[in-house]
Amino acid sequence: MADPSASSPITRRHALAVAGTVAAAVASGAIGASHEGEARGAAAKSPRLPVVYMPHGGGPWPFVDLGSFVAPGESEALSGYLRSVGDSLKPKAILVVSAHWEAAVPTVMTAERPPLYFDYYGFPPESYTLTWPAAGNPRLAARTRELLGAAGFASAESSDRGYDHGTFVPLKVAYPAADVPTVQLSLKSGLDPAEHLAMGRALAPLRDEGILIVGSGMSYHNMRGFGGAGAAVSETFDAWLRETVVLAAAERDARLRAWASAPSARQAHPREEHLLPLMVIAGAAGEDRGRVAWGGTFGRVRISAHHFG
Repeated sequence: MADPSASSPITRRHALAVAGTVAAAVASGAIGASHEGEARGAAAKSPRLPVVYMPHGGGPWPFVDLGSFVAPGESEALSGYLRSVGDSLKPKAILVVSAHWEAAVPTVMTAERPPLYFDYYGFPPESYTLTWPAAGNPRLAARTRELLGAAGFASAESSDRGYDHGTFVPLKVAYPAADVPTVQLSLKSGLDPAEHLAMGRALAPLRDEGILIVGSGMSYHNMRGFGGAGAAVSETFDAWLRETVVLAAAERDARLRAWASAPSARQAHPREEHLLPLMVIAGAAGEDRGRVAWGGTFGRVRISAHHFG
């Protein structure tokens, strides 16, 4: 996996994006005009972060015994992938779009110390005493709303929303020290793939500001299929997904908008909330092609992680 801290060539597209960001900051007074050149130089040296669509598994899976629900080695393999994300990506902050939060308009958390929201049930008592004390980031929340508003999206904020398990479970594995400020962003009710691609495009400037944008979901999510019953369906849909993410942006996004017509699509996702974070990630990817960053099984069905950039 590429190390974003390594040096990389600055493209003309990147340079123009940097210039626009700095100019806007100067105009708003966030950066003094006398420091404009310094800010441009510092921004130009910052590598653009990739965007990540990761599987978050089931409930508090790495921290409790799921018994026969998972096959031998499945938890270890997914944990290894998540740890590799934390080992290779060191952002200033993280913006997570979780499958487990929907709102009438895109909504961000604004708490400085968000609690955990244990939105699962039927697990051992210790799974409800887990901790992951990452700080929030009200400035990132405000910046997220600013970008969405500039793209024509109404948005909202919540000061009491906590990290749901789509955020704290995978990030507790990837960033166990909880030392990266994290903000969660909701899906938009209606689950329109085109709207979520547009949300991602609006948020793309964050990649040049040291922010890691994460879509947390599952590339297969049919509760009746876990345990092996959905294995064939998951293989079929995952093959389509793997073919799709590596395409040029225009074709990729067209296929994602029409995802429900893909082979076995509705058998893999009777309801698409676990797939929609991928649309936000693909939108934020812009012209960057995707790659399959990890593939394996969980609950005896095929799942995959996809990175862009």
